[in-house]
Amino acid sequence: MRIQESGEMYLEAIYVLSQKQVGVHAIDISQHLGYSKPSVSRAMGILRRGGYITVDELSHIHLTEEGQAVAEKIYERHDILSKMLIFLGVPEKTAIEDACRLEHAISDESFAAIKAHFTDMKK
Repeated sequence: MRIQESGEMYLEAIYVLSQKQVGVHAIDISQHLGYSKPSVSRAMGILRRGGYITVDELSHIHLTEEGQAVAEKIYERHDILSKMLIFLGVPEKTAIEDACRLEHAISDESFAAIKAHFTDMKK
């Protein structure tokens, strides 16, 4: 199943939150992304049916192996693209916002080339 951009954003949010706290709940995701609780609940149902997350008996949301892979991919893209834009002189706030949009649209091939070039530049 091909995941939509919004699904990628939710998975990335779960990943980021799980790095900071034990037990991610839908309300945490809602607050992190600024989305309504019903929107988050609906998205969690879609992600659960797609095999990207599980929800335990305490309502903690966990990434599956597939969900973790997508989340890490998107997070890496966001991190590298925002750093690259800042390096190029884009103000931090703008760079982070632009990276958030770019991370979902860029192809794997283009991102790999940017990542390789940016990594080589930093050496």
